[in-house]
Amino acid sequence: MTSLNTLKNLKTKKIRVGRGIGSGKGKTSGRGVKGQKSRSGVAIKSFEGGQMPLYRRLPKRGFNPINKKNIAVINLGDLQKLINAKKISTDIKINIETLKKSKLFRKSINKFKVLSNGELNSKIDIEADYSSKITKEKIEKAGGQITLKNQPK
Repeated sequence: MTSLNTLKNLKTKKIRVGRGIGSGKGKTSGRGVKGQKSRSGVAIKSFEGGQMPLYRRLPKRGFNPINKKNIAVINLGDLQKLINAKKISTDIKINIETLKKSKLFRKSINKFKVLSNGELNSKIDIEADYSSKITKEKIEKAGGQITLKNQPK
């Protein structure tokens, strides 16, 4: 004796549309009468019955990354010019907060990197997020020191 739960018994019969009135799906094949949706080959993509479609309700993103890292770059030559112009003091530790207070960086800047372009004559103490190896050498040669945040020493 075979069990009743075989795959053959679980299959539902496919409805054959357009095969006469007796089938219940004859003539218009369940599509109603006239109109765009009754024709073949029509798909109204993202149409929500007059409601504002989802793609128009969501904000535009484009090529603006959401988690953008605002990293500012400053060269050693620029730092020396700022020290000569007395916009930065060599007595205090130079970090992102001091550069924001002296209005050299915008408030939206989260991190900054020191690069080695230019010459440095002053002894300075910098706390930066990133720097190049040559920068570190130049700062130490001038008698200063650089500490990098969130990086092994």
